[in-house]
Amino acid sequence: MPANVNKVLGHKELKQQNLYRALAAECLGTLLLNFFGVISCVKTSPLKNDLVEVSLTFGLVVFAVVQVFGHVSGAHVNPAVTVGMLATGKTPVIRGILYIIAQSVGAIIGTGLVKAVTPESFTEVLGNTKLTAKGITTAQGFGVEFLLGFVLVLVVFAVCDPNRPECKYAAPLAIGLTVALGHLATIDYTGSSMNPARSLGSAVLTSDFEHHWVYWLGPCAGGMAAGLLYTFVFAAPVPTQSQTTYTVVSTSDKEVKLHMKRLDDEP
Repeated sequence: MPANVNKVLGHKELKQQNLYRALAAECLGTLLLNFFGVISCVKTSPLKNDLVEVSLTFGLVVFAVVQVFGHVSGAHVNPAVTVGMLATGKTPVIRGILYIIAQSVGAIIGTGLVKAVTPESFTEVLGNTKLTAKGITTAQGFGVEFLLGFVLVLVVFAVCDPNRPECKYAAPLAIGLTVALGHLATIDYTGSSMNPARSLGSAVLTSDFEHHWVYWLGPCAGGMAAGLLYTFVFAAPVPTQSQTTYTVVSTSDKEVKLHMKRLDDEP
């Protein structure tokens, strides 16, 4: 089989232990995302279920999960992110498919744990994402979820750009804040899924799949569009050799600036 086909499919990874570590990370990461996110949506008292509370919970748990599992699997924990990576060739096909399966399983287990620890009288709705705005159509819901997936994946690609190493340490926070932003803005429209696996967990545990396709097609289409746009239009250029060499050994921004100034002063 040609080498480029092997690279695209990634079937040789099936023999590597790192793939299964990554799948475990995706499953556990999405489990944690759904557990903490969904439990914040369960209205157990009149004071519970506040918009800001839910938005911050989703943003903070994504921040934590990306911080913990980023070095293991990339911490996609979202099929929309994985689809964006697949569309741009950053993730092999087989790994991408297995990621989405692991994310879906993790989301179902995470929501199941919420149901297990919640009194039965409060489990009728377990963070279900619905077209909640009065009169909103499925096309409008699709548009909202498309843009949510788009902005999330655009941020993921930007902070993970290998030619922008200065963004590396801010990545978990930037991604978490983007998730919080999406929830603050659109919970009253679609429930602000941004994540097909997150919606799947709630749908399975409540057997409610109304308009469920919106929460898969919208974010995934948006994620694909964002990944392609960033890769082919907005990606940072490869640094020059002098910049690359120095950045590797540099220990502070001040040193980098002094070095670049010396380069500019050279005849």
